[in-house]
Amino acid sequence: MSVTLTFLGGAGTVTGSKYLVRHGGRALLVDCGLFQGYKPLRLRNWQPLPMAPAAVQAVLLTHAHLDHSGYLPLLARDGFAGPVFCTAGTRDLCAILLPDSGHLQEEDANYLNRHHLSQHEPALPLYTRLDAQHSLALLRPRPVHTAFEPLPGWRATFTRAGHILGAASILLEVGGRRILFSGDLGRPDDLLMRAPEPPPAADVVLVESTYGNRTHPEGAVTDELGPALARLAARGGVAVVPVFAVGRAQTVLHAIARLKAEGTLPPSLPVYLDSPMAVSATQLFEDHMDEHRLDRAALHAMARGTTLVHSVDESKALARLHGPRVILSASGMATGGRVLHHLALHAGDHRNMIVLTGHQAGGTRGARIAAGEKSIRIFGQEVAIRAEVVQLATASAHADGGQLIDWLRASPRAPGRVCVVHGELAAADVLRERIAHTLRWPAQVPEHGDTLTL
Repeated sequence: MSVTLTFLGGAGTVTGSKYLVRHGGRALLVDCGLFQGYKPLRLRNWQPLPMAPAAVQAVLLTHAHLDHSGYLPLLARDGFAGPVFCTAGTRDLCAILLPDSGHLQEEDANYLNRHHLSQHEPALPLYTRLDAQHSLALLRPRPVHTAFEPLPGWRATFTRAGHILGAASILLEVGGRRILFSGDLGRPDDLLMRAPEPPPAADVVLVESTYGNRTHPEGAVTDELGPALARLAARGGVAVVPVFAVGRAQTVLHAIARLKAEGTLPPSLPVYLDSPMAVSATQLFEDHMDEHRLDRAALHAMARGTTLVHSVDESKALARLHGPRVILSASGMATGGRVLHHLALHAGDHRNMIVLTGHQAGGTRGARIAAGEKSIRIFGQEVAIRAEVVQLATASAHADGGQLIDWLRASPRAPGRVCVVHGELAAADVLRERIAHTLRWPAQVPEHGDTLTL
C-alpha cells in the first residue's frame, strides 16, 4: 500500500509549511503554517485545503514559528479535532505565539474597518484569539529521541534542530518508508542555540533551504551590531529593531549585554523590548536550559539591561522619550505588531537606524526596507525611509548552504530522494544543484500542490 506526500505549503516559498502524508486511509499533516509575504501567498490562507480538516487525523509540528504552526487555529476551528504532537518547547511557545497571532489579526481587521481601508465590508480576521486558545488544547508534547505513535502503526521521533526553543526534525515511519522532515535547521555556531543534531537514516528527506544559496559571513553578530549601535549612540538616534519574538529577540538582547559588558557600547544605552510575546518567550529560556548556550548568569545579565514593555500605554510612552535608545519590537519582517508604530515614528529621521535581524521574505515590509526602498506603506500611509538601514548578515537562525550540505552528509546512509523545501525558488534550486553534484543524491524542488508516491 503506497504512501503519498502532498506539498500544501513550503514549496517554492519560504512560508506556509504544510506536508500531507496519507497511507492506508489515514492522513497526517507535518507542520501547519501560515503563508506570509506576497499577497498571492497570503491569499492561500483563505483557500480551503484539498481535504476537509476533519479528515486530517493528526498533526506533527517541527517548531512554533507561525509559518509552521500559525494555520493550526483555523484547522481546528474548521473541524480538525485530532492530536497535535510537538516538543515541550514548541508547546510552550505556541501558547504564546498562536493567541497573539489571533489577536493581531483581529486588531488589523478592526483598524481596516475603522478607517474603511478594506475592499471587504467588513474585513474579517483569518481567525481570532479565542480560536487560537481553543486549538492549544490539542497540543500533545512528546520528548525528543523517543518514538511514539501519532496514528496506529505510524511511528514518529523528534531530534533537536537548533533554530529556536523546541525546534525539531521529525522522522516519520509509515508503510515501510522512513521520511525525514528537517524543519528549520539552526546554525552549528549560533550565538544562542545549540547545534542541530545529525539526521537519522531515511528513505526520503525534506530539507529546508531558506539560505540554501548563501554562505554566512565569518564572525559573530556582536561584530556587526557593536559598531552599528555605537554609531547610533554617538549621534543620539533611535534604533528600531524588528525582531522575531522567539529567537532573534533573545539573540540581539544577549549580544547587546555582551557589548555593554566589554565596553563597546555605553552601559547607559537604554534598551526596550516592546513585545509582550517576546517578553514571555525570553522568560521561557530558564525553563529549557538544555536547548541553548546561555547560563543563568547570562540570562540575568540580559534581563538587567532591558526594560520590558508590557502594555499599549507603555509602548506609546516610548515616543515621548529623548536621547539614544534601542527598541526591539515584533514582528521580525515588519508585517504587523507594535514595530509598525515605531517605524512610522522613527524611520523618517536620518539620525535613526533600522536594524534587520533575519530573513526577510519577499513581499514583506522588511524585504522592501532591505532592498533600499525610499518609503513603505504603514497603516495606509506612505512613510519615508531616511534612517540608516543595517541588515545583520550574522544574526540568521538558519543554517546556510554549506551547513545544510554538512547536515545532510552526516546521515548514516544516502536517502533515495531529497526534496528541497522552505526556500525561495532561487535558494532552493541552488541547494538542489549542490546536493546533486556534491553528494550525488537525487534531489528535486517540489511545486505547490505536488503529490509524490513513495
